[in-house]
Amino acid sequence: MQAEIITIGDEILIGQIVDTNSAWIAEQLNLNGIRLHQITSISDDEEHIYHTLESIHSKTKLVLMTGGLGPTKDDITKQTLARYFKTELKFHEPTHEHVKQLFARFNIEMTETNRKQAELPENCAILTNNYGTAPGMWFERDGIVYVSMPGVPYEMKKLVENEVMPRVKKHFRTPAIIHRTVLTQGIGESFLADKIEDWENSLGTEGIKLAYLPSPGVVRLRLSIWGDNETDLQQRIDKKIKELQEIIPQYIYGFEKEKFEKIVGKLLRDRKQTLSTAESCTGGRISHLITSVPGSSEYFMGGVVSYSYKSKEDLLEVKKETLEKHGAVSEETVIEMAQGCKKRFNTDYAISVSGIAGPGGGMEGKPVGTVWMALASPNGVKTKKFTFGDNRERNIIRSSLAALNMLRKEILEQD
Repeated sequence: MQAEIITIGDEILIGQIVDTNSAWIAEQLNLNGIRLHQITSISDDEEHIYHTLESIHSKTKLVLMTGGLGPTKDDITKQTLARYFKTELKFHEPTHEHVKQLFARFNIEMTETNRKQAELPENCAILTNNYGTAPGMWFERDGIVYVSMPGVPYEMKKLVENEVMPRVKKHFRTPAIIHRTVLTQGIGESFLADKIEDWENSLGTEGIKLAYLPSPGVVRLRLSIWGDNETDLQQRIDKKIKELQEIIPQYIYGFEKEKFEKIVGKLLRDRKQTLSTAESCTGGRISHLITSVPGSSEYFMGGVVSYSYKSKEDLLEVKKETLEKHGAVSEETVIEMAQGCKKRFNTDYAISVSGIAGPGGGMEGKPVGTVWMALASPNGVKTKKFTFGDNRERNIIRSSLAALNMLRKEILEQD
């Protein structure tokens, strides 16, 4: 079964807002075994909306639309839908009463303009919007279901969850679909593909599709399978993931939407161990990631952003002669940063990072993207050198994730 998404609004086309609605709806469709054929963004123009509806793909069975349902003159979706479905707008008293109650709840006077929200196409099924004034509308024509929803993300999401998907599941017979995502770090996409080539080739015999989803510092592997027997599908996909874990155990750090910082935090919490950070080129990003996890105060004792030579000396007890002889971006410096941080905060672990984030600052032997990091632990200090690219933002992200992965591996090795 195929579906299409249509987003309506000039604000999307001029780049004033990002269309997050389509991404979220696409995910919901996918989770419910509905394949998305196309996403279209169009302007607030009656003819544009009308002709887009006329051009729906013949194999499409479900069309989900968002936007253009407000009470003002530029919101013309309702009128265009009434024209397309050959009907008239009719006043709907239950919707009017809902809008009145909504305004009364916030002690706001309802105007004639707001009253227009209750004027709806006569031949649609009305989907109650408990979180806003514009209801959703369900149409059926020539075997295709069309659903129009407000563009406000919070309202749209509640309508999809509470009204649209339950109706869709009753109306259509959809297959079971299972997605599993394997999270990897420390290896690039092409190198990863080489390592798992034979395993990837074997997926076809199980009816499993693989997608590589790279981002700075992380490559996600998404496995997907469709069918009627959900138990059988789950067993097949679990079997292949277990095989993958045996092939690249050193690169897999989690599954689905798990975040690095949450995984590391759980490891520390479970072992009642503590952490501190000493950051230079990452500018506090590592500590930001760690503290974004609720309850991180149990294991994170604090951090230092030591960007200058002086701060490294004063706050982390890095020796002046070390900096003068080896420079800030060196193995010797990050070792002393980690040791000084561990001592200052009295923690089990301390991460230190120093590098040339770019785009300038490179030198002979230390090009842009050179990053040194150290991890002080109960068993001593380990170091690692990385050479990333010349993009500052990507280098900061990759350095932060690499540091957390270095910590994760060390904790597991201690067990």
